[in-house]
Amino acid sequence: MFLFQPPPPTRYDLRFSIAGIPVRVHPLFWLIALLLGSSADLIQLLIWVFVVFVSILVHELGHALAMRRYGQPSQIILHFAGGLTVPEPVSWGSGWANVSMRPNQEIFISLAGPGAGFLLAALVVVGATISGGSIVTNWLFGVIPLPVAALMPIGGRVLSLLLTMLLWVNVFWGLINLLPVYPLDGGNVSRYLLLQADPIDGVRKSLWISVIAGGLVAIAGLLILRSIYMAILFGLLAFQSYQSLQRRAGI
Repeated sequence: MFLFQPPPPTRYDLRFSIAGIPVRVHPLFWLIALLLGSSADLIQLLIWVFVVFVSILVHELGHALAMRRYGQPSQIILHFAGGLTVPEPVSWGSGWANVSMRPNQEIFISLAGPGAGFLLAALVVVGATISGGSIVTNWLFGVIPLPVAALMPIGGRVLSLLLTMLLWVNVFWGLINLLPVYPLDGGNVSRYLLLQADPIDGVRKSLWISVIAGGLVAIAGLLILRSIYMAILFGLLAFQSYQSLQRRAGI
C-alpha cells in the first residue's frame, strides 16, 4: 500500500527519540498538516499543526510500546499520510530477523494505537473537568460520545481551542482508524480475526470487507462530512484492497 510505505530519508527530516524509540518526521508531514488546516486563522493553524503532531505521535507510540512488550523494537515515522510504526530487526544467531507475532498479539498491537489516543482524550477530559471547564458532547448514532468543544474558564481562546482539537482528533480519528479498512488498524484487526476463524480464506474475506467499508466511508465522507480528503483517502484504500484481491485471484 503506497500510502503507508516508509518514505526515504531526507536531509530535512526531524529526528529525535522517546523512551528509546527513534522518531523521524518527514518534511511533507508538516506540509500536509498545514494544508489540512489551511482554512483556519494563524493561531488556529499553529494549534492544529501542534495537535496533529502530538496526536499522531501518541498513536504511533501506542503501537511501538505494544511491540516492545513482545520483544519487537521499532521506529516511528511521521509522513504525508500520517504515521507508521516500522518493526526493526533483532539479532538472531549470525543474522537479523523480525519477531514473529501471534494473531492475538498483532490484534493487541493494532488496538494499542487508537487506545493511546483515547487515553490521551480521557486525560484531557479529566484535566479540563478538574480545572472547572466543561466538555460539550454530541452522540454519534446515539451511542458513541463525540466531544465537539472544550470550554475552559482559564487560558482563554487558545487553551479551549487546543483541548477541543485534541479531543476531536484523538476521538474522531481514533474511531475512523478502527474501521475495517486495510491497512488501517481496524483492517488489521479484521484480518487477524478472520484468519483465526478461517485460515484458508480469511485474508480474502478481510479484503472484501475493506473494499466495501472503504467505499461506503468514501461516499459518506463526501456527502455527509463534506470532506474531499476523506473521500479520496478511503476511495484509494478501497481501490488498493480491490487490487490486492485481483492479485490474489491471479495467483
